[in-house]
Amino acid sequence: MFCILLALLAVVQSVVSSPLNPQFDYAVKETNNVPPKWSIAGNPHPFHLLKLNIGLTPNNFDLLEQHLHEVSDPSHHRYGQHLSQQQVHDLISPSDETTESLQNWLSGHGIDPSHLEFNSARDWVTLTLPVAQIERLLDTKYYVYQHEDGTKLVRTTSWSLPRSLHDHVTTIQPTTAFLRANPKGDTVLTIPTDIDLSELTAAANSSALNKVCNFGGMTTKCLQTLYNTVNYKPQAVNNNSIGFTNYLGQVSNRSDARLYLQNFRPEAINSSYALKQVSIDHGAVDNSTAGGGIEGNLDLETILGLVYPTPVTAYSTGGMPPFNADTFTDTNTNEPYLTWVLWMREQDPAGLPKVISTSYGDDEQTVPKSYATQVCNQFAALGAQGISLFFSSGDYGVGANNSCFSNDGKNTTTFLPAFPASCPYVTTVGGTMNYPEVVAFDTRNGYSSGSGFSNYFARPSWQDTAVERYVDTIGDQFKGLYNCSGRAYPDLSAQSYRYIVFYNASVRSVDGTSCACPAIASIFSLVNDALVAKGKPPMGWLNPWLYQKGFQAFTDVVNGTSVGCDGPGFSAAAGWDVASGFGTPDFEKILDVLGIGS
Repeated sequence: MFCILLALLAVVQSVVSSPLNPQFDYAVKETNNVPPKWSIAGNPHPFHLLKLNIGLTPNNFDLLEQHLHEVSDPSHHRYGQHLSQQQVHDLISPSDETTESLQNWLSGHGIDPSHLEFNSARDWVTLTLPVAQIERLLDTKYYVYQHEDGTKLVRTTSWSLPRSLHDHVTTIQPTTAFLRANPKGDTVLTIPTDIDLSELTAAANSSALNKVCNFGGMTTKCLQTLYNTVNYKPQAVNNNSIGFTNYLGQVSNRSDARLYLQNFRPEAINSSYALKQVSIDHGAVDNSTAGGGIEGNLDLETILGLVYPTPVTAYSTGGMPPFNADTFTDTNTNEPYLTWVLWMREQDPAGLPKVISTSYGDDEQTVPKSYATQVCNQFAALGAQGISLFFSSGDYGVGANNSCFSNDGKNTTTFLPAFPASCPYVTTVGGTMNYPEVVAFDTRNGYSSGSGFSNYFARPSWQDTAVERYVDTIGDQFKGLYNCSGRAYPDLSAQSYRYIVFYNASVRSVDGTSCACPAIASIFSLVNDALVAKGKPPMGWLNPWLYQKGFQAFTDVVNGTSVGCDGPGFSAAAGWDVASGFGTPDFEKILDVLGIGS
């Protein structure tokens, strides 16, 4: 250890004492303002290690995008012909010139190319360095930033590269991304549980909607009845599975899931211990009978209740342990989506779940556009391989109160879209409540189903007809507060109000689109089951199908408003709207639209 410290000290001293390498002509590559609620809390130790992820410009991403649209378009002759992992790699690998330019730059700073870790497609490079050396490498200065909630990150607001590298490097992180990956159903949206568990358990034995659904407490049987999966029995469990993600130390507790199933899906009671757990970057997994997190339990209990006996995988990604600015460990990178999706891209897609639910996100403006674009592009790579990605739309309508200001230095009032919900290559899930269903809103905890228009991603062509119709109906309302030409979300919705969750062996009640997201993902996992049983490929990237044909299988939500930003927000309307998307699913109608109904 003493030798390691001496070596680090030598590196830092050489970095601090020597000027920029004169062989490189540096220019600013990216600048991003500090997001609201963040402030400088100090300087990181020069030995503090950061794991850098360097994105290289793919050679043929436009062609990958073309393939993705063709295999996802139900009117195209290639529909359902998803790409292999190798085909994706071939399309997004960088050119030899790009790789050589990167290696020459790093070598010029004394970094041995053999220390670089390339992924299989060689479009991402990882290396771990002390802050002082990174500051020289990127001609920048890092600080410790602290959020009002206590979160700390080591970040900068601007970084540079040699001009010759600007076209070869898409992003380097952690630098300017302040993403926190908030769980969308955490304790902030927990509400008092004033319901009778025995009453709900008894209702689960009924078949009538007005009896099985107590909208003071959402259960598996109610969801099955509402969305018409109650009579479906999975047929392809050996060839179909579903997954969900955990971040920020969230763990899905199997003993709590067993209690939930005991009450609401007794025949599935043993499936909780069949859960496959995957740890990525030291992500936490369930190794005990207590603990975990409400978010992790919510996802597991919702999914197990709906898809049994379909296999379920929980992906737990690390990246945000307790921060200590004086340690020499590569902690607190907090780039969870990038870490997760790069790991997924390295796996054989044949062994991956074909549906994955994620109930996390943050304001889009907390990350630079380059980072959001590259993460979104990685989601596209998974979609091209036949994997459907579902993300929750957020829990604060068009933006959390007292937070709706731009991050461009002008602090103008604006609605705040969320990321990754704004990525066009994911299917974004909004929330409803009651029956007939309306856009979800709960005055007790401030919950309002998230909605918005991206400021980073242009509206894709498959959204044009639906979104333009809605924008025309609202006219100049909210003019200047949102980007009417941006990718709009949510795409669809599901119940998101007062879900029953077992946590630490006690009953809780939770609101949020993190309730709706695993429910929708479960329904489409059952759709995949029906497809696979008929010898057909899984759905894959859903959105072109949804906007072209699939919307016919959804129940329109026409009432309710996505409030936020200290005032009214987008309202539901006939057809697609930015408060509820196309509404809520009818499983049997989805099978009919796909031509595989009974």
